Amino acid sequence: MSLVKFKNRRRPFGGLSTKDLFDTDEFVGNRLWNNGQSLLENFWNGKSDEPALNIKEEEGKFEIELAAPGFSKKDFEVTVDNGYLNISAEKSDSKKEEEDNYTRKEFSYNSFSRSLLLPENVEEEEIKASYHDGILSFDIVKKEETKKEEPKKIKIA
Repeated sequence: MSLVKFKNRRRPFGGLSTKDLFDTDEFVGNRLWNNGQSLLENFWNGKSDEPALNIKEEEGKFEIELAAPGFSKKDFEVTVDNGYLNISAEKSDSKKEEEDNYTRKEFSYNSFSRSLLLPENVEEEEIKASYHDGILSFDIVKKEETKKEEPKKIKIA
């Protein structure tokens, strides 16, 4: 019989063993952390304060989709300032349950903010936003392009 050492503590079949049932730190660490990042950080595009987004350019407009599940429309604040589209959201919740022999309190708090530099060729006044099924969507209309004038040649006297 020969012993084989697994590199990086990886074990076949997800690493389930009887040891995991008793070694809580290792069990939680192996299941909830991936290369030093938590599952929540992986969901938020590798950063805990910036949700992932998609930007699509079409003829005459840009479409932006930002993944923000668990929020409602009233949780968002969207502003346009000095050429930046600023998106932030904040949500908190608390529950309290009191019985004869115990009290249970639970609370949660989630927030994020993200700023995007808008191109110079957009109509800032005509940005439209909607929120549906955890996706915050923006339609950003491009300005109509003005014809570039040919450079004027100046004669030197």
